[in-house]
Amino acid sequence: MLIKRKRGWEMPESAVTSETHFRDRRRLMKGIAAGSILAAAAPGLTACGSEAAPMDDPSAGLYPAQRNMRYRVDRDLTSEELATSYNNFYEFGSSKNIVRAAQKLPIRPWTVTLDGMVEKEQQIAIDDLLKQVKLEERVYRFRCVEAWAMTVPWTGFPMRKLVEIAKPLSGAKYVRMETFMDPSIAPGQKQSWYPWPYVDGLTMAEATHDLTLLATGIYGKPLPPQNGTPLRFITPWKYGFKQVKSIVRFTFTDQRPVGYWEALQAREYGFWANVNPEVSHPRWSQATERLLGSDERVPTQLHNGYAEFVGDLYKGMEGEKLFM
Repeated sequence: MLIKRKRGWEMPESAVTSETHFRDRRRLMKGIAAGSILAAAAPGLTACGSEAAPMDDPSAGLYPAQRNMRYRVDRDLTSEELATSYNNFYEFGSSKNIVRAAQKLPIRPWTVTLDGMVEKEQQIAIDDLLKQVKLEERVYRFRCVEAWAMTVPWTGFPMRKLVEIAKPLSGAKYVRMETFMDPSIAPGQKQSWYPWPYVDGLTMAEATHDLTLLATGIYGKPLPPQNGTPLRFITPWKYGFKQVKSIVRFTFTDQRPVGYWEALQAREYGFWANVNPEVSHPRWSQATERLLGSDERVPTQLHNGYAEFVGDLYKGMEGEKLFM
């Protein structure tokens, strides 16, 4: 007898905002002045999000991709206006209001390098990469180490597909990801006290997990610059600082990568960065989180609600600082 195991992200239809309702709500919200929407989000949030100058993205015809209904959550989607205007992207500034500055980020040409412990190092133009994968939409929880959260419909493809293209050698244990480096367009990269370029990494087991996604779009459209066009990394059970934007290089290695924030302040930010409500950041609690767009605080879930499906990755590692 075939027994189908129900996965934790497979919520009943009744618990999820329907796609039709979401699309209708999005159209309605676009007709409302952005300032009135953003005022309730957080101090300093400004009305310059998804309505930035239109961009000529050659991949636009790939969107919207079909939603994979295996990946959904039991709370409403965060509004597009908020999720695309309340952004951390230190290359363009240390505040959340970096949308206008980020528009300098070029969409094309964009080349991704696969190197290190691989059968053959290669460079792939982003549009050639997109021809080798199938895009889908997944709804994921997103949790920032600053203790705010949102729910986002990402478009992308499983990272294991990129691993298959790279053909890593058997000795490769980690993947190191690196973002672009160009101080002429990214003023933050002129600040020499930061360890540029932004890098981070994960184990091969994490990279090939079902939940790990390389995102190319958001809300049924290509990623805008402020959200990490044209390629960013998503692991929904980890804090957001792990989720590198605007990736240009994947290096397969047998050495554990030291990420940007770990290099900057290892006491506060480490390699694993798994969400755990019982382990506080040195300067604040992680027991609750604020849903973006409201003042509501809700309990933080272990591994951001995905514990049942990723917990086995960390068995026998009790001595590690898994949640830093």
